[in-house]
Amino acid sequence: MAGSKSPKGEFAGRKLLLKRRASRWHHYKYVNKALSLKLKADPLEGAPMGRGIVVEKVGLEAKQPNSAIRKCVRVQLIKNGRQVTAFAPGNHAINFIDEHDEVVIEGIGGPSGQAKGDIPGVRYKVVMVGKNSIRELVRGRQEKVKR
Repeated sequence: MAGSKSPKGEFAGRKLLLKRRASRWHHYKYVNKALSLKLKADPLEGAPMGRGIVVEKVGLEAKQPNSAIRKCVRVQLIKNGRQVTAFAPGNHAINFIDEHDEVVIEGIGGPSGQAKGDIPGVRYKVVMVGKNSIRELVRGRQEKVKR
């Protein structure tokens, strides 16, 4: 009779506990959580929003089967200097964003912090330009503040 590898018996509790504790490290989700790898990889460092300076405007091609150029901006975050790409939502929203503007970005809402829809590798969207909401600028309810 071939016995199982796990300890059995009345006094096996500690051994089972230690074995379970060691086995956890074979699961990638436990490793990511225990070492807080998601937080370390996140440019916003766990914050819901971040401020940054627009470095350049870029147009990204949409993934198949769609055909479009999605208007995005490269943003350098103020808190840690990392550069991320953020999507400018709305018709002609890119026209309200200039280089060296200060913008506020937030997550775009993809699955577990990943890219959303057909925009490859873009995880953030622009929410505000200076003191103005990008949504209100697009709708024409606000005008961009001139310095």
